[in-house]
Amino acid sequence: MDSRFESKVVLITGATSGVGEAVALRVAAEGAAVVLAARGKAGGDRVAAEIRAAGGRAVFVPADVTVADDHARLVRAALDEFGRLDAAFNNAGAVNAFGPIQEIDEAGWRADLELNLTAVYYGLRHQIPAIIESGGGAVLNNASNLGVVGMGSVAPYVAAKHGVIGLTRAVALEAAADGVRVNALVSGAVDTPAFRNSMGATPEGAAAVAAMHPLGRISRPEEIAALCAYLLSGEASFVTGAAVAIDGGFTAR
Repeated sequence: MDSRFESKVVLITGATSGVGEAVALRVAAEGAAVVLAARGKAGGDRVAAEIRAAGGRAVFVPADVTVADDHARLVRAALDEFGRLDAAFNNAGAVNAFGPIQEIDEAGWRADLELNLTAVYYGLRHQIPAIIESGGGAVLNNASNLGVVGMGSVAPYVAAKHGVIGLTRAVALEAAADGVRVNALVSGAVDTPAFRNSMGATPEGAAAVAAMHPLGRISRPEEIAALCAYLLSGEASFVTGAAVAIDGGFTAR
């Protein structure tokens, strides 16, 4: 691994499994000090220990991304532990409400918007000033492929993820003059524990999802992490306000 993130500090939400964990391991291997955020302490301690065992630097901070004060606490942890914040990956998200829109109640609607859109707003609100203070950097927001296409039975999630792309573009314009780049990740299905416990819980389900991708398979977390690391690094210095697809051709149809 190279040292693109030497002396840099990266904050990652949803960092204890799947894509978040893969990105944490990737940027730490490239020199970053990592602030890991998630609700589960056991997973956070495990990923932090793995990074430290490999010679990296990491701290786990238990956090609920739907709570505004937790985002402030995460940024303070970065500053207190490592003295700066250079990049953030707002990755945490999930589907809470399933079914046709007439069957989704207000609680389900709000839950998906809080977790998948409002949480990104909370993150940006606290991350951007700290990154500016550190001299500039990058933020990546996970919008998924449902940020650019529709899908039935998950309308609140689709609405939230479309909102993430709009929010990303607006904040990218606001922050550009201060040297902060803001982009959105448009990812297809990924082989994560969440996938294996939901759509990929059966061979038939996994095959059906794979068939939605022209490449005929779903991605590995490490493939997504490679793009995320690029977008968070200085190598992507002219990329901002973009919704960048890594989806096996899903959104090309």
